[in-house]
Amino acid sequence: MESTEFLIVGCGPAGGTAAREAARRGVATIVLERDAVVGAKRVCAAGLRPGFCEDFDLPRAIVHLDPPTITLTTVKRTYAFQVGPSHTTTREELDGTIAALAGHEGAEIRTSTLFRGLRRERDGVVVEYADTKAGTRRAIRARSVFLAQGSSARLDEVDPRFRHPGWSAGLITCLQYRVYPERPAVPRTYSTLEMHYYVSPRSGRNVIAWMFPKRDHLSIGLGIQAKIPGADLRAELDAFLATVQERLFAGVPYTIRTEGNLLYGGLPRAGIGADGVMVGGTAAGLVDATTGEGIYEAATSGRIAADAVAATRKAGPRDPGAVRSSAPPPAAHDDARTQACSLRCAVRSARAHTAVRRTAPARSQCILADGMDVSLWSGGQVLAVRLAGVIPRLPCCVSSSIVSSGCSSCSSPSPW
Repeated sequence: MESTEFLIVGCGPAGGTAAREAARRGVATIVLERDAVVGAKRVCAAGLRPGFCEDFDLPRAIVHLDPPTITLTTVKRTYAFQVGPSHTTTREELDGTIAALAGHEGAEIRTSTLFRGLRRERDGVVVEYADTKAGTRRAIRARSVFLAQGSSARLDEVDPRFRHPGWSAGLITCLQYRVYPERPAVPRTYSTLEMHYYVSPRSGRNVIAWMFPKRDHLSIGLGIQAKIPGADLRAELDAFLATVQERLFAGVPYTIRTEGNLLYGGLPRAGIGADGVMVGGTAAGLVDATTGEGIYEAATSGRIAADAVAATRKAGPRDPGAVRSSAPPPAAHDDARTQACSLRCAVRSARAHTAVRRTAPARSQCILADGMDVSLWSGGQVLAVRLAGVIPRLPCCVSSSIVSSGCSSCSSPSPW
């Protein structure tokens, strides 16, 4: 049977970063990516936090624009914050660039490969996958496995310790248009990331919508935390697009490219590591509950996975203590609770120029329907506001809950 040291499932920001940084340290790494082209089918506004390219050593060429402002809009008013500059890109450029850099470091990226399951054996973890190009089923043995399939991850049957009873309820049905105006929109369009929170007058459902400007188009989309027919979702987006056009490019002809997929906006998995297998990125539920942003969290979890695998390799398979002290969470460590706590603390401690805090109790199941307290850290200042009106019932997440209260599992204080 074919074997490798480190096997990664998924080549998004989490899997690609893990592959690049592990391969750079001499770890034999293989990545299984289900799509034929890395990043081509990702539905995402693709906003990046300030300093993202520097933090993860990525070329500035992937950046389209550097909007310095984010706005959060409810039915009553719009709140504007200086946060940056932040950055915008596209997922095919971001994911494709990270994958190419991982390949340059020596990682092998296998596209058109579909994860089917895994089993643990005495000498490693065996992953089964389908090669959709060849029409065959294959298996590969790895010392460590990193699952980073994004919101499509279905892990209940992979390992009971990864089960998440609320996973399906946390899925958000999303639709996005890439809008290509024939003439430029009004100037403020290109300096602002827009987030909108409202209740649909058509369905009564809570909606989170966005407009992120790019070099040659505008990413305009929305998500609803429910399963709804495609025609209804398109009608919702068409209505939102009409309001954006009226404000930003009234009377300008345009063409669109449509993208649809599921995103995730629920609580993180309680268990994210067990017996040589770790879960990261959106597959672990690491997303920001207010904006839905998960790229920074994903890339950070990939970096942690690479650190863990490299440390495990150096320490040897029978020395988990050394791994635990040098790079949390260790991919070979069998204490899922300790791994989850370590990853949360690492994500919390990672450099973040902009953070969002809810003042509702830690581990609350959802944002209160009658409003939300938000604090944005910008240039060292804390800007606190209360978003009034009904907003989407998106659950709190690792980054938002720990920023406000610290880690309740290990008693680490919040760095803020």
